[in-house]
Amino acid sequence: MENIFLVLSLFLPRITLILFYLVHSIPYNNVPLIGDAILTIFLPRVLILIYIVENYGTGSPWFWIHLVVAVLVYIFSGKKVSKRKLKRKLG
Repeated sequence: MENIFLVLSLFLPRITLILFYLVHSIPYNNVPLIGDAILTIFLPRVLILIYIVENYGTGSPWFWIHLVVAVLVYIFSGKKVSKRKLKRKLG
């Protein structure tokens, strides 16, 4: 797995997956193609974590970095959406 893939996928996971798919450079994995497509659309960070586990294992620093970023993104994106809904109801 390339370092550029790991760094780009921290910030732009869906775009990185699509770009690497188009240049035929997706990391080795056991996920079927339909699973790759569905996870790329709905849960790209989970797919990247699967790639990292299959290639490096859970002891890799990349796994823990991506896991922490994924948790932070999911926590803070939920708060952002709920604030928007609250503003719409009040205003």
